[in-house]
Amino acid sequence: MFKTPPNYSSLAEALVSLFGTSISIVHTDRLSGGDINKAYALTLSNGKKIFMKANAKENASFFTAESLALSAIESTKTIKTPEILCTGTEPGEEVGYSFLFLEYIESSQKIKNYWELFGRELADLHKANTKRFTSGKKFGFLQDNFIGAKPQKNVDSDSWVDFFRDSRLAPKFKNTDSFFDENDRKKITKLLDHLGDFLVEPESPSLLHGDLWNGNVMCGSDGKAWLIDPASYVGHCEADLAMTELFGGFPKEFYKAYKEANPLQTGYEERRDLYNLYHLLNHLEMFGSGYLNAVKSILREYM
Repeated sequence: MFKTPPNYSSLAEALVSLFGTSISIVHTDRLSGGDINKAYALTLSNGKKIFMKANAKENASFFTAESLALSAIESTKTIKTPEILCTGTEPGEEVGYSFLFLEYIESSQKIKNYWELFGRELADLHKANTKRFTSGKKFGFLQDNFIGAKPQKNVDSDSWVDFFRDSRLAPKFKNTDSFFDENDRKKITKLLDHLGDFLVEPESPSLLHGDLWNGNVMCGSDGKAWLIDPASYVGHCEADLAMTELFGGFPKEFYKAYKEANPLQTGYEERRDLYNLYHLLNHLEMFGSGYLNAVKSILREYM
């Protein structure tokens, strides 16, 4: 079983347990980026920096879910993630909050073969054994988690097609139903009923990052690609690769190296948009009608 990070009942308890009674926060810098959590760089009295995410107390599950996903990825020893220090909740009626402490990653220059190595390491992640990441079936995860700010179901299944229909597309179509008319709903029902005509079962299940776009990859202190902000589950490796292509894509060197290390099943390009339909539906749910045309375009493509 992979490591579960500690959870503390206050910020003070976390600092004492992690660093000792003589250590305090001497400087706090608010960091930009991210529209779900607040992010800070905390400088401690011993000169060490740590990264902190914060949110409302009632959203503490954001961080326990993220820490579980990071722990799962880290346990494969295939690609780097920030070290998880702890999760916790600061008490208080008005100023209470939940938090996540992570290793602070200093900016660094990318190594020469950054994208090629990233492609190979992601392929290694996707080839890692997944049995310990579900409750016994092939696909799913040990618990539900989040995709962006929205809940993500991870009900275990031995069928990838069933999992993608029941834990991915169907919940999102339900949550965004008000955006669709009757003709759209007929297409949606037909798509869900015939999903097996378009998707294929993988040769083996893969642990996925789950939200793998450019903003969730950063250059670590070693000059290599590190994964952050995962929405992990066990699924088809194609779903991760498709997500990388949704918002601009990665350089061709990344895809060449990935496919050499983990050749894709025939027809991936015909399935790619269907995987990304899930993320577009999630954006439709979070941000509104600006994503509706893209969703309807994919519905027309398959129906």
